[in-house]
Amino acid sequence: MSCNVGCRERSIRIVVGTVLVTLSITHNIGIWGWLGLVPLGTGLMRYCPLYSIIKKNGCCGGQCGCCSGKSCGGESSGGCSK
Repeated sequence: MSCNVGCRERSIRIVVGTVLVTLSITHNIGIWGWLGLVPLGTGLMRYCPLYSIIKKNGCCGGQCGCCSGKSCGGESSGGCSK
């Protein structure tokens, strides 16, 4: 499975997912807050199945230093590998 979620987007997904799940656990929002598991999971795995379907790749190729190019090979090496 290759990663297709960029560094900044990954951070946003993790924060939003964590906030939604936390608010759901504390009963500040309804049960729909558990949908936060989706962005949380896709952020942690760096992979979004929907992006594969629509052929989008937000991976930075290690340019921002978030993965030092080890797990994120970018376009030249065929994408990111986990």
